Amino acid sequence: MANEQVVSFLNDFSIEVTPNAAKKIDNFSDYLSPGTLIYIAHIEGTPIEETVATAKKITDQGFKAMPHFPARIIKDKDTLKDWIGRYKNEAGVENALLIAGGANKPYGEFDSSIQLIESELFDKAGFKNLHIAGHPEGSKEIDPDGTTANVDQALSWKNEFSKRTDASMAITTQFCFDSNSVIEWVNGIQKSGIDIPVHIGIAGPAKLQTLLRYSIECGVGASIKILQKRAKDITKLLLPYKPTQIISELAAYKSSNPDFNIEKVHFFPLGGIKQVSQFVKEI
Repeated sequence: MANEQVVSFLNDFSIEVTPNAAKKIDNFSDYLSPGTLIYIAHIEGTPIEETVATAKKITDQGFKAMPHFPARIIKDKDTLKDWIGRYKNEAGVENALLIAGGANKPYGEFDSSIQLIESELFDKAGFKNLHIAGHPEGSKEIDPDGTTANVDQALSWKNEFSKRTDASMAITTQFCFDSNSVIEWVNGIQKSGIDIPVHIGIAGPAKLQTLLRYSIECGVGASIKILQKRAKDITKLLLPYKPTQIISELAAYKSSNPDFNIEKVHFFPLGGIKQVSQFVKEI
């Protein structure tokens, strides 16, 4: 089904790994183009030494590393400064994804990505790219009442910061399965004055049961209904999910609406990096 719209939409996509997944990959160039941006998930309980080692492996092999900085597991400003220094000095990292993180309680003084930004340590270290989280279907953790008030307020603040920082910024979103929800959200924040480019989160090919589990864990809202509907179709239940439909629909919309603010695709390889690589080649 390859066409120019889809090829253009997928150009220069990014992808995410955990340190454990990275250990199983001898060389990322077996699956990804040189220079691909690879995010490093920092799961609670993972020692900083492991994520820094993963970043070094990525940069040594000719790729760009973007580690997660989850605010709630960073104890204090000294710890943050240490992490930034390690990533930069040991692995040549110049990029960071700033998130609140999944810890139920903060380990110390940081509770949000805004506080990480306010530390000014990333600008002082000369980081070139600072990405923040986006939630096309809202976030129950941030807005327990079901609205998007807190998410919207935080995004507005970060948009103002983007005009003051020397770093390039982007909004990297949670993965979604419903193109209509994505289009409505991207157009909505754009109309509200948010002009930070969006890197839309897409779940890579995986078993349906795997996707449902991750979707529930991550609080992906309306999109879960699409998966549940698919699960009721016995002919599709055993087949791996592929994000062909959402990518095709978003690519077509982007082609017809050039100002649509999705800049890139960010893959969550829930079924593995090899599967994403194969999917992109085949599509």
